[in-house]
Amino acid sequence: MNSALLNAYGRCTLCPHQCKVDRTSGEVGICGETATVRVAWSGLHRGEEPPISGDNGSGMIFFSGCPLHCQYCQNYQISGDGASGDVIGVAVSIEELAAMMTALQGMGAATINLVTGTHFTPSIILAIDRARSDGLTLPIVWNSSGFERPEVLALLKGSIDLHLIDLKTLDRSVSRKFCATERYSEAIVPVMEFIKRDVAETVVDEAGCLSGALVRHLVFPGELEATRAVLSYFAEHLKERAWLSLMVQFEPPLGDVSFERIDEDTYDSLLDLLDELGIEDGFVQELGENVSWIPDFRRDNPFPPEFADPLPLFLTLKNSLNR
Repeated sequence: MNSALLNAYGRCTLCPHQCKVDRTSGEVGICGETATVRVAWSGLHRGEEPPISGDNGSGMIFFSGCPLHCQYCQNYQISGDGASGDVIGVAVSIEELAAMMTALQGMGAATINLVTGTHFTPSIILAIDRARSDGLTLPIVWNSSGFERPEVLALLKGSIDLHLIDLKTLDRSVSRKFCATERYSEAIVPVMEFIKRDVAETVVDEAGCLSGALVRHLVFPGELEATRAVLSYFAEHLKERAWLSLMVQFEPPLGDVSFERIDEDTYDSLLDLLDELGIEDGFVQELGENVSWIPDFRRDNPFPPEFADPLPLFLTLKNSLNR
């Protein structure tokens, strides 16, 4: 099984771009990464939705590279553009990745939260298996942009507990403007169909942990009609299967462009729409939160200290003279 999974890097079709490059020989596709897993940061983070963060925080593992290069990505320092070669990240083996998961459990993490791991799916599955054999018992969250292939998501069955997945837009022009490719709007519908068809109904257990699917949608500035279309789609196809997390704080990471913020009337209209559509399960970000969520991954702790604690094992790997 190990070799069969890892063979996927040889002619890579893990994301919808299906670059078909040989990542095992050092080639990179649009994700910008070879077959060697790289981690940009790991630690406890207390800014996720409550069932994911719990009391102590979610055990985050941010992977370097990304198949999707959104113009206003908060994690632009680690997502890269597939060509620059200066993306932040530490190369780790499957065994080291597994050890990070168990170490996060030792820190008191509520969940293991795998952020943008699509292009490393085979290695992540093997690391989860190794971590489980080493005593990992925490729920595992697949934190994804939604730019996925259902065939690859199917490989994760039995490995993860919660799909925390973006539904950015269904509109081609909005996809081109904010996601850098119209293909996002084409790829996301089969992914949502996979969530509806193949992922168990979303529930909260006695410990307060969420399993199933939590669909995130960030309101893009000036694109309220596109958001209404997303919410209508969710209500029609997903509200009986998944929960919704509606986010309203759009923040360009470089501060080099200005967008009009959502006002209270617009915010209230969105709340009214949720009521009209009968969307009850989930979360809505409060309007006017003053905390900046733009991380600086050049630092040992990219986030405000009240929200995050670095994983010591990751800092050791990062600072190792052998890397």
